Amino acid sequence: MYDKYGCVLRIETTINDVSFFKHHHKAEHRQGPPTRVLAPVKKTIYSLIDLREIMLGCNRRYLAHLAALDDFSAGVRALDRLTKPRTVEHKTLKGINFFDPVDNALLHALQNQLSPDRLSRQLRRLRHLGVIKRVAGTYRYYLTRIGRAATAAPCRVTQTVIIPTLA
Repeated sequence: MYDKYGCVLRIETTINDVSFFKHHHKAEHRQGPPTRVLAPVKKTIYSLIDLREIMLGCNRRYLAHLAALDDFSAGVRALDRLTKPRTVEHKTLKGINFFDPVDNALLHALQNQLSPDRLSRQLRRLRHLGVIKRVAGTYRYYLTRIGRAATAAPCRVTQTVIIPTLA
């Protein structure tokens, strides 16, 4: 498997010992009609058609396996963006700590859409982290896509991992 020209994923199979694979071929007998039998693939030019089908099946199964794998790289980047501190106007804003009770309560409050007027310092922090975005011309905020995922994450982790582990 390799990345051709940085934009195409190529899957190729190389075989050194083709006799490992088996295929159905016509076996002719000295007496009686020919039959179809399962036999090892021979390393000849006449086996290329059967070998091509076998290798195509291998590649298809490998691609199906790759397609079944989950890709969490976008989630890792989003988590990194939310949890790392940032410097804004010569001030360092701390990232979100999902296990800090204050941050957890703040995210829970945002999820329940409480009034943001008493949360100005925290709102600024969340705005710079990309969790919330201000509605132009108003004092209202809304959760971004990453913000919705971040507010749901502590609840899900607590309900599915921490509580069953402690029980």
